Amino acid sequence: MPYDDSVPPTRRARPLLVATALAALCLTAVVGCGGAQDPAGTDTGAAKPGPEAEATASASASASTPSPAASPTGAQPSGATPTAPLPQGPLTGRTVVIDPGHNPRNREHTEEINQQVDIGTGRKECDTTGTSTDAGYAEARFTLDVSHRLRELLRAQGARVVLTHDDDRPFGPCIDERARIGNEAKADAVVSVHADGSAVGNRGFHVILPAAVKGGGADTSKIVKSSADLGARIAGNFVRTTGSAPSNYIGGGTGLDTRGDLGGLNLSTVPKVFVECGNMRDPKDAALLTDAGWRQKAAQGMADGIAAYLKG
Repeated sequence: MPYDDSVPPTRRARPLLVATALAALCLTAVVGCGGAQDPAGTDTGAAKPGPEAEATASASASASTPSPAASPTGAQPSGATPTAPLPQGPLTGRTVVIDPGHNPRNREHTEEINQQVDIGTGRKECDTTGTSTDAGYAEARFTLDVSHRLRELLRAQGARVVLTHDDDRPFGPCIDERARIGNEAKADAVVSVHADGSAVGNRGFHVILPAAVKGGGADTSKIVKSSADLGARIAGNFVRTTGSAPSNYIGGGTGLDTRGDLGGLNLSTVPKVFVECGNMRDPKDAALLTDAGWRQKAAQGMADGIAAYLKG
């Protein structure tokens, strides 16, 4: 779920975004790619990380007030030089940053992740623990698994892929650093992978788009339109590939929601969206999220949407 654990109020998407989403839903169908069944929610059958070419990124720029997670151990520099060449493909020359929501060990560092960081229009917690299914499958584990699958699909098309973290640091990164990683990578697209934690009966996915925000270090004026395009492409392909319907509780049936309270979006200077893949607290959605085959389809839907956006 987003970096604040609260369930955002339902809002009607703007007409422009609805039209964009509907146009995306009418694209030519793309066949999804399934994986091994994993009813227990483990990483069995997960796409393994590629060669060390895909180094995990961490922000290298120092801020006037550094984030609590600015210098954890284990993270490699942003844009690290690959040790093996990427395959040539339709996304050659493009950079995609994948942001796996939360961190599996955030729960062990509540003091650090509760520290406030600047999000341009105010201050907010560095990060949160995220949610989980009733059976205990953590959102942070889900987001890493889907992010690994998404990375491999994009790399196969020639894209340079950077992860904001890869379970290689004690906590975080903080929301401001996550945005900074995408900015410093000069990413063509950034996708933050999440799952929601709403009430039982609330089902489906939604894509969160940045609102027009300006204040302090935040100015999304240059990315609102491109991010809306990216989000609509992902939403359309996610429907076709996973078979999941758009959220029945956020976005007015469009699968799109616009928010101005998320630091990861407010501080981004490159096109960026959040993808809430489903509701971990609903048993029917949880059954999908804990299935490895469905997670592969989710990654495929996102990869198809990103590729469609990057190809124009």
